[in-house]
Amino acid sequence: MPRSPLPVLVLALVAFLLLATFNVLHRLSPSVPGLWTADAFPTKSNALHHRKDGDQYLVGVGKGDITGPVVEINFMGYADSAQVGRGLRQRLYSRAFIVGDAKTPEDRFVYLVLDTQSGDTAVRHGILEGIRQLGGEYAVYGQHNVAVTGTHSHSGPGAWLNYLLPQITSKGFDKASYQAIVQGAIESIKQAHERLSPGHLETASARVEHANTNRSPWAYLQNPIEERSRYGDDVDKQMTALRFSHSAETGTKHIGVLTWFAVHGTSMLGNNTLVTGDNKGVAAALFEKSTLDPSFVAGFSQTNVGDTSPNVLGAYCESGEQEGQQCDFKTSLCGNKTQPCHGRGPYFGRDDSGTASAFEIGSRQFEGARNMFDNATAWQPVKGQVVKSLHQFVDFSNYRFQLQNGTEVRTCPAAMGYSFAAGTSDGPGAFDFKQGQPGDPHANPLWAVVGNALHKPNETQKACHREKPILLDVGETETPYLWTPNIVDVQLLRVGQFFIIVSPGEATTMAGRRWREAVQTSANSAFSEFSDPEHEPVVVLGGPANTYTHYITTPEEYTVQRYEGASTLYGPWTLPAYINLTLNALPHLGASTKDLPHLPSGPSPPIFVNKSLSFITPVVVDRAGILKDFGQVLKDVEPVHSAGNTISATFVGANPRNNFRLGQSFAVVERANENTASWEEYRNDQDWSLVYEWKRTSTTLGTSEVTISWETKWETGSWRDDRAKSSEQDTNSKDSHTELMPRDDPHPDLRGKYRLRYYGDAKALGGKIAPFDGTSGEFTII
Repeated sequence: MPRSPLPVLVLALVAFLLLATFNVLHRLSPSVPGLWTADAFPTKSNALHHRKDGDQYLVGVGKGDITGPVVEINFMGYADSAQVGRGLRQRLYSRAFIVGDAKTPEDRFVYLVLDTQSGDTAVRHGILEGIRQLGGEYAVYGQHNVAVTGTHSHSGPGAWLNYLLPQITSKGFDKASYQAIVQGAIESIKQAHERLSPGHLETASARVEHANTNRSPWAYLQNPIEERSRYGDDVDKQMTALRFSHSAETGTKHIGVLTWFAVHGTSMLGNNTLVTGDNKGVAAALFEKSTLDPSFVAGFSQTNVGDTSPNVLGAYCESGEQEGQQCDFKTSLCGNKTQPCHGRGPYFGRDDSGTASAFEIGSRQFEGARNMFDNATAWQPVKGQVVKSLHQFVDFSNYRFQLQNGTEVRTCPAAMGYSFAAGTSDGPGAFDFKQGQPGDPHANPLWAVVGNALHKPNETQKACHREKPILLDVGETETPYLWTPNIVDVQLLRVGQFFIIVSPGEATTMAGRRWREAVQTSANSAFSEFSDPEHEPVVVLGGPANTYTHYITTPEEYTVQRYEGASTLYGPWTLPAYINLTLNALPHLGASTKDLPHLPSGPSPPIFVNKSLSFITPVVVDRAGILKDFGQVLKDVEPVHSAGNTISATFVGANPRNNFRLGQSFAVVERANENTASWEEYRNDQDWSLVYEWKRTSTTLGTSEVTISWETKWETGSWRDDRAKSSEQDTNSKDSHTELMPRDDPHPDLRGKYRLRYYGDAKALGGKIAPFDGTSGEFTII
């Protein structure tokens, strides 16, 4: 029901304060030996691994820059209003993978991997609308065959999501941030489409150690012991990959690889303010560099990430009487408080906002993927002249269906539980919220007043959510517009024996296993081609995608109401509902669907791009300052350095929100070519080692400074040597020596003459934006 303006303002203020505490993720456990072990994907026979090729498909890959505002915009992920961007360490990308039927070209699908926290309703809508406007050959792409997934990074700009809840800490919606993602994603699709050519696909799997751990093992233990005993780990250690190759007269050319591995994008901590792709951004960059082919695209997609964490050393109390002890196993508390409990990454203890840990966890994924890629016996061809996709929208506010035992159940209008506000060990909440509080939350009664002021859940809603004590009845709140989605996406993709479940939420480890197994079992019985014991379905789950619906736990995990259960929006039957809908739609992925009833598209979700609130201040003006010019050097580099040093220069700057420089750079390292007496670009915004930092020096005058730092320790590997404040306990990390140089680069020597280059754009008072650049003095690395 509509409300008067005053309560709306009060609610917005209360929600803003609340959500500043609602971070993300959870509990950790010790890691086990061995960095990576490659093995063939399990099939009924290994005979297929020795066949040279599978069936031919149309395949193409592409990459587009989606780096939005790197300063003055709240980061998306930790829901901390204080985490506002102030610069860039690594550009963000959309990586597109297109697969088409060689004989029926209109049968194809697009799988996007965005360096973002998730997919989104409005972002996907914008991408589809942009493709529609391209017309012509692009008419084959639409609602049914475009999947938009996010790597679940927590270190990129926000303010681009469709619904109000994630907009609150970002002060609303920023169209420029949104458009950067949409435009870059469309660019990646265009590249992949233009590169479509006959080729082959192969699939493999490798076990990757020390790159993830379960942050909510207490919830995982609620699953039946018979089910748990079938798995050796409480997280999935398998990385599954799809390799893309073009066919040519001279042989096969590998053009890309798409991997799925479960680990949260929270290596970068909540105090990080530099834009990065987190650990999966590192893995993708390392893989692409290692190929020495600038057109090669490596996508590191997320999968059943819900209860995973990159903080593999465990969760410890960092203050108070229990300092140094592990957090409580069931509740992640330290002395009855959530705030002291923090997860520890491989290089925890360094004052670097998680930078080294992010690079390490990314390196471990890269090494597992690259060694699998190079293992000729690990791959089996994708076979079968079937390329299919399907999509439908479903209203989850009241989806009724039957469980396998015949019991009728339903989903509920979206709601967040009390433990949602407790946060996790990677981003603890505030106040007196705790995890693992089903039923009676034992919290300050003030929070019940706050939640009821937003929208008081009725008895039907409370009963529907069962063990979840409702804090925020978001699915029934429409003031000033919807806070979270009730309409969700159901999407499936298939090529040959390879099936992709596109999940809108963060499925936990066991939720993902059940979902994948259900699809594999049903595909085995539904499609005659799998009667051959040597030809078995391969099923992966990708997400969070399309519409972000927070978490998906098993019904058993839901009962103990840790963070993930409290964030499972649609009640205890959320996962069974997704599985039910998936299996009902699965026959539409068969080679022939003419005898099947039409799959309803479902109700369209609302799009709030032009209706969303925004309290984000625009750039008014940039001024260089008295007797200064934009790009002028304020503090120059030292003339001589050793490899491993950090080399910095500070310039008169302008706000980078004026021009995101998509496909370009704010910062560049140039190297002198003595043979041609010219300067050549050596490093740019894509490189982890090059940092761009912007600082406002006067809001009144509109002046600012930019510092560019080349941290050459990332080039040499000496970043690992700084252990003075590290509490490194994972000795296996010392077995990995990944550097930023390509693996096969014969000339990793940094000795030479260089300079730093800054590219900016200044906004005049009248609104005109003009580019400029600045150059540091020369320096030599000896």
